[in-house]
Amino acid sequence: MTLERLAALTSAQLSSQLALGIWYQFVEAEFTKTLLPDNPQGTFSVAFGAQLDGENFEDTLEFLNANNILVSGVCRYQPDPTLAPAICFYSDSFRGALNPLAMNEFAHAKGFQLVQLKTPPCLDAPGLLVMDMDSTAITIECIDEIARLADVYDEVAAVTAEAMAGKLDFSESLYQRVAKLKGIEQSLIEELKNTLPLMPGIDALCRVLKQHNWYLAIASGGFIPFAEQVQQLLNLDEVHANELEFNDNKLTGKVLGTIVDANQKARVLRMLREQLSLSSQQTVAIGDGANDLVMMAEAGLGVAVHGKPKVVEQAQAAICEGSLLQLLYLLTIPK
Repeated sequence: MTLERLAALTSAQLSSQLALGIWYQFVEAEFTKTLLPDNPQGTFSVAFGAQLDGENFEDTLEFLNANNILVSGVCRYQPDPTLAPAICFYSDSFRGALNPLAMNEFAHAKGFQLVQLKTPPCLDAPGLLVMDMDSTAITIECIDEIARLADVYDEVAAVTAEAMAGKLDFSESLYQRVAKLKGIEQSLIEELKNTLPLMPGIDALCRVLKQHNWYLAIASGGFIPFAEQVQQLLNLDEVHANELEFNDNKLTGKVLGTIVDANQKARVLRMLREQLSLSSQQTVAIGDGANDLVMMAEAGLGVAVHGKPKVVEQAQAAICEGSLLQLLYLLTIPK
């Protein structure tokens, strides 16, 4: 088979060349069954998120080769019946890492997603997932929605902008934003809590992880009432978030106790990893903002989900669009 013929393969034709769960060598445009080395120490580059065809395969191969990643094995696999099969490209000759933002820019233009992993976790062994809440487990930022209820959204957004510009640290920005919420009725908080929109795919992801004895937790700079609601919806094991003070069934504008900031999120992950006696490799952290980067760096695998470009660039891997069930692509690479 020539490269030109490979590029012309439809997704169905490519599927006939690559049986699910089998590793192949790709030499001189031909596929031959092979085995990965025991305890592989190379890199796994995973293309996913679409029905991949021969052109996608060739484009990815050329992209990796151009970045000195020489592919020695390929495997097509499907972690869940609702997800399209992915293709993993293994290289044992490259020890660096590609920028996730560059991978996303390349793959997005082709209609799929691409991540690179060194020592991926294994779904079939017990593990730990620690997730951010706002814009990660749920689609909204709760403090923004509360601010809208109080008609102070613009004021709260201005403080958020200062924090994002590096003029305020997270704790100070949180104190200032919550102060602007003073007087909000607790009943309105309850109404918002009861209508939280889950991020697509997070429910299915958590069900699969629980079936495989994973421990699930939230570490959020958001607030306990909402985190506890998400905990109930997703059957999470525990949550860590900030406590709002109420008096006479109204917000006082104060936050109680230890602030769950970037460093506290990382401490939560580290504490749970030690309590569960897990290896670092079996820990995963997901989030969308800069406040999640320390936690993500503490995990064996830190994944930016629908994250800002700065976060995608600094994460180990990124899921930039689509269902969060796609995290399974990163946990089920055949070895």
